[in-house]
Amino acid sequence: MIVLPQQKMDALLARHAMVESELATGLAPDAYVRLSREFAELSPVVEAIRAYRSTDKEIAELAALIDDSGTDSEVRKLADVERHELLQRKEALTQQIRLALLPKDAMDDHNAILEIRAGTGGDEASLFAGDLFRMYERYAAKQGWKTEILSISEGTKGGFKEIVAEVRGRGVFAKLKFESGVHRVQRVPDTEASGRIHTSAATVAVLPEVEDVDIHINEADLKIDTMRAGGAGGQHVNKTESAIRITHVPSGIVVAVQEERSQHKNRAKAMTMLRAKLYDQERSKRDAERAAERRGQVGSGDRSERIRTYNFPQGRVTDHRINLTIYKLPQVMEGEALDDIIDALVTEHQAELLAAESTE
Repeated sequence: MIVLPQQKMDALLARHAMVESELATGLAPDAYVRLSREFAELSPVVEAIRAYRSTDKEIAELAALIDDSGTDSEVRKLADVERHELLQRKEALTQQIRLALLPKDAMDDHNAILEIRAGTGGDEASLFAGDLFRMYERYAAKQGWKTEILSISEGTKGGFKEIVAEVRGRGVFAKLKFESGVHRVQRVPDTEASGRIHTSAATVAVLPEVEDVDIHINEADLKIDTMRAGGAGGQHVNKTESAIRITHVPSGIVVAVQEERSQHKNRAKAMTMLRAKLYDQERSKRDAERAAERRGQVGSGDRSERIRTYNFPQGRVTDHRINLTIYKLPQVMEGEALDDIIDALVTEHQAELLAAESTE
């Protein structure tokens, strides 16, 4: 039988009550928004805790009624049926509370930097990278998120050799973090006259966007170059050196942005990308250390492994980490059915966290 941590539940109820009372006072707009968000996040688990405790009390009362020798047999039967229903409800509430009490990834509520690079497969890989970006862009729009391109390198026959974008919104990283890895496509390219199926790949990296407080960058460690923006853009790009390339000397990480006309804006975007990459590097080190101690988890962000295959002739998408296959490829590419895969990955991740918790 699973025993829930009563102290932790009491602390959540107390915090919920405190936030509720603070919201009733005259708060500054920033504090009001922050506390309103916390109140909204706490409310579902608080309701579940209250329902759990109320159900537990009812079960105890019914048990006492059933055990009482003076209880009429018909009443005892009805009480037993009701107790069975309440026990099932208690079990469901227990699971809901256990999931809510799982340790959260500190970056889950952050925006994300999405990087997609064409891998093996030449022009077809670039086209596939373009398809993946459009899939995520449509998915983001359906979630009410905003997508802004930070850096782009177009393929010779369409698509992208590389594209980097910022995705902003509520809980972006929590959902997209499971997308990091090698995505493989199997299809007949438009350029293939014989109708042979080709296999190509693209690499996706999803990094949490971090602030100055999350990771400190020493300005002395940076080598900053300005240059003229390349590609289309009319007369403007020939006149000003607005493009920025920043090299973080200690790590060797290089980022470049040329999408804005303003050098100042490009520098700010480049610093956002650099912070995300440095944080991801540090996070990867920690993940590698943990993985040495126990089996790697879903969502560890290992981008060297193939995670998903998109098979166009069969209309299927297979996620290899959880052995999930769905025959909704057009809907997935439209960003409509991507949630089917992401939700399954989240569920698997939660199951692994619960299993790890129970063995501690």
